[in-house]
Amino acid sequence: MSIAAVPRGAHLTRRLIQLYVGLALYGASSALLVRAGLGLEPWGVLHQGLAERTGLSIGVVAIIVGAAVLLLWIPIRQRPGLGTVSNVFAIGIAMDGTLALVPDVHGLTARIAVMIAGILVNGVATGLYIAARFGPGPRDGLMTGLHLRTGRSIRLVRTLIEVAVVATGFALGGSLGAGTVVYALAIGPLAQFFLRFFAVGGKPATEAGTDAEVTETGADAEVRETRTGTGAEDAAGESAAVAPAPDNGDTTVTARTPEQAILPQ
Repeated sequence: MSIAAVPRGAHLTRRLIQLYVGLALYGASSALLVRAGLGLEPWGVLHQGLAERTGLSIGVVAIIVGAAVLLLWIPIRQRPGLGTVSNVFAIGIAMDGTLALVPDVHGLTARIAVMIAGILVNGVATGLYIAARFGPGPRDGLMTGLHLRTGRSIRLVRTLIEVAVVATGFALGGSLGAGTVVYALAIGPLAQFFLRFFAVGGKPATEAGTDAEVTETGADAEVRETRTGTGAEDAAGESAAVAPAPDNGDTTVTARTPEQAILPQ
């Protein structure tokens, strides 16, 4: 597993700012969901459950889990980028910092308001750091890597991973509730909107990457990838994930970048 080279260009400064502001806001948004106490995002449930069992802070647990997931990239031959490595440390640090500054929230109305704020900030943060195109987070890269190596759909791989994560976290004492459901329903549309809003160079991260020519043979598909010259895939250090074919009999499918793939389908 080699770390992808950090790309250079006219937008590098803006992209670096987006990356680290996005990661900091992501950690802050997770902390707000903790303070709301109405349920966390799927990986947050696991982090909180492990924190309850180990006595470590939730931010430290998030860093340890992120590093452990990154090690799983080795057998599936994924390449981390600057954003991947930064994700491991920045989010956990931002979580603990925010929890140290934000007091406990009392009263259902206030808790709902904090939950909504956390989900909105999470959408902004996701758009910021993914649009910066420095590579996916460890957890997202695990999902897209398993998709590419197993041939299973993104929807199936994502669902299996998140169900396992939520179930394990809940069994360990993590917070599962209305906030978990609202997050699952809202984060896709929010992230998609902010990906376009924060796109660098006038092109959303979800539109850049590779083209793929696919020939289907029965239940299997042979993929031949061709680079487009946008440089976005090199920036992310990833291969394209292929979208499911439509039901109209056409066997040609379009390429999907891992940035597209991490959003709910």
